[in-house]
Amino acid sequence: MLELKVNNETSRLRAVVLGTAVNNGPTPSISEAYDPKSLEHILAGTYPVEKDMVIEMEAFNKVLKKYDVTVFRPELIENYNQIFTRDIGFVIDDIFIKSNILPDRESELDAIQYIIDQIDPEKVVRPPEEVHIEGGDVMLWNDHVFIGTYKGSDYASYITARTNMQGVEFIKDLFPNKIVKEFDLVKSKIEARDNALHLDCCFQPVGVDKGIIYKSGFREEADYMYLVALFGKENLFHITREEMYKMNSNIFSIDSNVVVSEKNFTRLNNWLRDNGFTVEEIAYAEISKQEGLLRCSTLPLIRD
Repeated sequence: MLELKVNNETSRLRAVVLGTAVNNGPTPSISEAYDPKSLEHILAGTYPVEKDMVIEMEAFNKVLKKYDVTVFRPELIENYNQIFTRDIGFVIDDIFIKSNILPDRESELDAIQYIIDQIDPEKVVRPPEEVHIEGGDVMLWNDHVFIGTYKGSDYASYITARTNMQGVEFIKDLFPNKIVKEFDLVKSKIEARDNALHLDCCFQPVGVDKGIIYKSGFREEADYMYLVALFGKENLFHITREEMYKMNSNIFSIDSNVVVSEKNFTRLNNWLRDNGFTVEEIAYAEISKQEGLLRCSTLPLIRD
């Protein structure tokens, strides 16, 4: 039996589902692109190839193993992208919540069913159909649950809008003792530099009291100011539009003082080291072409 426990983003990781790039399938067609960054690379002929992505994911797996983390992998689906496990489910406290994801990604949940079967069925929740929510938009900070959403009246026309206000209300109802705060994110179907696909594309806590943030990822300055007030401006590393595009806020914490980061994030990695973090640097630039990085590839199940 898996005893789930996740209260924040940075406590010592014990068990995680890491996606896989094996049998990833051909480069998608233009009409199959889920996000503007993938589209950009499909059009440019620079979309990542399977063998490169497998190498990157195995490097990540190796770091997790180095820290004695139990790593689960999805069962393989033929010719299918299963890299981003963060989208398909998430854990809050000891509850596993299945995401209502884009319908053609439903089989990704089936591929981790063998893991879900190890969880007490009473601790597994599937929201009703009208509730849209993905793990990349859900961020835990002890008593707080931060949720990325999109409040525009044109929500339905945005494939990049993944979590709706019904999703926010669902979490509020499920966890009445938590402070649930939603953030209205900037979305674009055509320019990846102006698209916060999920909350972790423009914000993520690190350590005990720090965070990485992209101010222009929030539609309302008040939402940005909320985080500044909570963390303190001096504790927030502000990234640029280009750094946001390269996914600098999507690193992954193994412990409150250990992070896995992309080796090209020079400015961020130096700041982390200056603030006492151990930075495990790996190459992950090919996977980032699909508008996802290290946090997106993981689904934490147990943190101390």
